Amino acid sequence: MRKIVASTFLSLDGVMQAPGGPEEDPTGGFEFGGWVFPYSDDVTGQHIGKLFDQPFDLLLGRTTYDIFAAYWPYAGEDHPIAKAFNSTTKYVVTSSREPLSWQNSVALHDMPADLARLKQQDGPMLLIQGSSVLIHSLLKHDLIDEITLLIFPIVLGRGKRMFDEGALPAAFELVDSKVSSTGVVIASFRRAGAIRTGSFAQAEPSRAELARRERMASKA
Repeated sequence: MRKIVASTFLSLDGVMQAPGGPEEDPTGGFEFGGWVFPYSDDVTGQHIGKLFDQPFDLLLGRTTYDIFAAYWPYAGEDHPIAKAFNSTTKYVVTSSREPLSWQNSVALHDMPADLARLKQQDGPMLLIQGSSVLIHSLLKHDLIDEITLLIFPIVLGRGKRMFDEGALPAAFELVDSKVSSTGVVIASFRRAGAIRTGSFAQAEPSRAELARRERMASKA
């Protein structure tokens, strides 16, 4: 069975738009494209290298696919990421029927059914890069098995975010973490069942607390 793994560059306020450069995705007037670049160091480089050294197929939304297809085939045969990306299978979730020009690309037009089928097959992990809209859909259908976040010490204020209100409530467990010399927190999480809750409330709440609860209930 194949795992779906999302590896995402993220600001402190959850923005993932255009980490690579100003021209990458200026949708909505986004002004901070390329925000990852100043924080690169050996720790983040080693993490990315290790990630792409594993067997994987790419799983992409159409916007990210178009960004990658215009860059990686032209990055040079000696570039290790280009070599990996160009040779692997690219599964592209898209509503468009326009042909996919990048070699080894496969269009998926029925996302929940197609990905449920792919997950049941033998093969390498399905690795998501970018693709915020796709991630929203996958979280809504509980199809992501692991998440690796590279959290950068900046607040971007606006832009495309990784999590939206459609995400299915779910628990994850931390399986690995490290911090780069530039303050980037790299944390990997694995799906871990349903959310558990508890309470620090007093066994016998005060009158003030009971009144407060009643006021809150009226706002629900």
